Amino acid sequence: MAFDDGGNLLVAAAGNGAIFRYPGADGAIDPTPVPPAPLLSGLEAPSNVALWGGYLYVGETSAISRYAYDPFAGTIGGREVVVPDLPHGGHSTRTVAFGPDGSMYVSVGSSCNICDEADERRAAVLRFAPDGGGYGRFAWGLRNAVGLAVQPGAGLLFATVNERDNQGNEIPPDLVTIVQQGQNFGWPGCQPPSARPQEPGHDCSGVTPPTIAIQAHSAPLGLAFYTGQAFPPDYANDLFVVQHGSWNRDPPAAPKLLRIHFDTDQPVVARDFLTGWQGADGNRWGRPAGVVVAPDGSLIVSDDQAGLIYRVAFVG
Repeated sequence: MAFDDGGNLLVAAAGNGAIFRYPGADGAIDPTPVPPAPLLSGLEAPSNVALWGGYLYVGETSAISRYAYDPFAGTIGGREVVVPDLPHGGHSTRTVAFGPDGSMYVSVGSSCNICDEADERRAAVLRFAPDGGGYGRFAWGLRNAVGLAVQPGAGLLFATVNERDNQGNEIPPDLVTIVQQGQNFGWPGCQPPSARPQEPGHDCSGVTPPTIAIQAHSAPLGLAFYTGQAFPPDYANDLFVVQHGSWNRDPPAAPKLLRIHFDTDQPVVARDFLTGWQGADGNRWGRPAGVVVAPDGSLIVSDDQAGLIYRVAFVG
């Protein structure tokens, strides 16, 4: 999800193969009983949108495409593929984010749970120019970096990472981490957070430790830094992280929204912010997937199980 300069909410719906545009109203989206007509359709499992330089960028499974876009008129141009032929199979989300210098970052997950990849673009964050040129592998050893966000002020790239399965209820942790040029985060040969060898004898000496380790198998997806002014001052530039909830843990890790508090650009503590999607018996009535800050300072949270979009506002 992303808000454009006109205050309209753009939502990628992978199951519909579409991008929806919810018109803005006084800084927050209007309650809408049914989705509007799609802004774009016929896409290949779009999982992410980003805005840069007058274009709407869409992360599709096998490509990054862009469209000339007028946020005020709501008009959109033809499809231009800027990054073609991304690898198929396995983890299918392709997240796009832009750094302060205009670098375009694209995350590509692994093809498997644990394996040696033949394609260097797998389990990595890639970097391009906005037109798709200047390819480079930015960082690797990231099994499935679903979410990307740039920290305000510091300009650092953060990622959420879904780590490997079938190792145990509590290992390895999932990750929320700063990602920088040339870093190797260890997958598949080394397990976070301490770079423990997956198999005896594997060399883990060059592995970068994660910034934050969170509940194993909690499936962190979307993330957003709080840049609004509607919440108390203590929330400024804190990081909200969606945890989708586990599929193979007993008891199940619950879906929730996590708040990571920062002090002087450094994360200091993580707390539950929004819960209630799972009962004591493990039954769920929703699973949050994405989060974005609205122009009015509220949070917009998507739920891909219930098919809902929530607005979370502070009432003082």
